[in-house]
Amino acid sequence: MARRKTKEFTEAELDEMLIAAGHALPVKAVPVEVVSEDSKILTTAEKKKLKQLEKTVEKAFYLAGLALKELRDLRLYRDTHRSFNDYCRERFGHTRQKSNYLIAGAEIYQNLTTNCCLVLPSTESQVRPLAPLEPELQCQAWNTAVSKANGSVPPARLVREAARKILYQNEFNPHYVGEVCQVISADEPQLRGRKGCWAIVTEVHEFSCDLQLWNGLVELIKPEYLKSFEYDEVECERMQDLCDRIKKLRERDELEESVYAFLSVLGKLKRPELTLLEEKLLAVLEAEYGILG
Repeated sequence: MARRKTKEFTEAELDEMLIAAGHALPVKAVPVEVVSEDSKILTTAEKKKLKQLEKTVEKAFYLAGLALKELRDLRLYRDTHRSFNDYCRERFGHTRQKSNYLIAGAEIYQNLTTNCCLVLPSTESQVRPLAPLEPELQCQAWNTAVSKANGSVPPARLVREAARKILYQNEFNPHYVGEVCQVISADEPQLRGRKGCWAIVTEVHEFSCDLQLWNGLVELIKPEYLKSFEYDEVECERMQDLCDRIKKLRERDELEESVYAFLSVLGKLKRPELTLLEEKLLAVLEAEYGILG
């Protein structure tokens, strides 16, 4: 006898059977589009508020610089502090150099606005490279950097490049104080054994630079022996901090050979930061030789 085929129930028949047996029907997931209550399109009032707040941020360092200049010039700190340097450090938590940067930045900002620059800086570090230039050349360099940034506020790197091009257009030396370079040639006697090391520019002369390397100072080095790492301001400061830490260790008497070998490795870093392991090892050495952070 032929075997009867099993009946195939439809989905509707299965639902009826479940209901008859007292079972609830399974809930099916239905895709639902969630619409945010806040529209991505700004209202006219919101756009106006956006512009106001952006201008406030842009003017923050400018207003701070103006205030510091007045505090310094009128010596309004004299009732509580002996010097402007002490006042800045204790009241605002930064050095007098930082205050001077803000004061100079405010003057440059004012110069840019007076000369109707359409795009204005938002931080002091963006205009710091303009300080060595005459007022009219500051505007020229700034506008060049803005153009390279496609009409946006340029980073300090582009401003520095534009300022250096103007500053050294009739000179041979393209480097600047605080720049981190790599020694690419050891033909100069002072650089023997130092090829590949990083160096911080401490003085700039017409045709040469003075350098601070991890293992000492060298003077009057020609630019062709150097290649810039193109580090930004923060990265240069990190390298200066590393240089200072290495220098303190080298000042200790009778460093073990292994310690000196480790420092020589750090002296050839091609990046502006330490790895976690390198930082731990350096901290251990500082603690071993009694160097406080």
